[in-house]
Amino acid sequence: MIETAQAFGIDIGGSGIKAAPVDLVAGDFAEPRKKILTPEHSTPKAVGKVARKLLDQFEVPESAPVGVAFPAPVRPGHPIDFIANLDQAWLGQDVWEVFSEACGRPVSVVNDADAAGLAEVRYGAAKGQDGLVIATTLGTGIGSALIYDGVLIPNSELGHLTLEGKDAERYAASSVRDVKKLSYKKWAARLTKYYQMLERYFSPDCFVVGGGVSRVSEKFLPYIKVDTPIVPAKLRNQAGIVGAAYYASYIDEQVKAKAGQPTVAR
Repeated sequence: MIETAQAFGIDIGGSGIKAAPVDLVAGDFAEPRKKILTPEHSTPKAVGKVARKLLDQFEVPESAPVGVAFPAPVRPGHPIDFIANLDQAWLGQDVWEVFSEACGRPVSVVNDADAAGLAEVRYGAAKGQDGLVIATTLGTGIGSALIYDGVLIPNSELGHLTLEGKDAERYAASSVRDVKKLSYKKWAARLTKYYQMLERYFSPDCFVVGGGVSRVSEKFLPYIKVDTPIVPAKLRNQAGIVGAAYYASYIDEQVKAKAGQPTVAR
């Protein structure tokens, strides 16, 4: 791993596992990312092996913090109680322990939407934004991250709020637009209902809209009628890796501070 990298991020997806060393000053990859297809049987053992393989391919030193963005609610020290896009063998597993054992080193794990939100607040579309930022990822479902004055409020899962009698993501996710063949303008009307609901519940200071569809944000974002500033994500498909690496660096410094070891301000 080259010298400009201070941490390493891994993004676990249902179809692919991506990783790269991260320059935490620039908020960017220090080397081009690598991707390995998610194993057909995506058990903890199989996915852990892929994570270890990516670490070895980049020759990540023991001193570098390693973070994983994971597609489920994550609470350190608590077992996984819900998993949608990976093998159900993850249920009941301590995900921090799984990856730390597989990689042979301490590994920090954070929900994938939370990782993306952290990256956007630290380096991207919401950099310098005070107050409450709600970052959303529009894809197969709707992922969310709540960040208040730079501090993550983890595992918000706002895609599962009830809207029009169902989970909001079943009404307004990007996949719904595809299935129902909605125009971007008609889809934006659904998104308006969703974001207006978040306004009523949370009174945020900024919305960040991410996910793959953010590449064409000009086709739908202007039609979303909300009072809160709403902006497209900047880091896009880099956000999970960058956010996981940033989170791992933060955890690493907290551990060092508790142990009375020197830390590096970021």
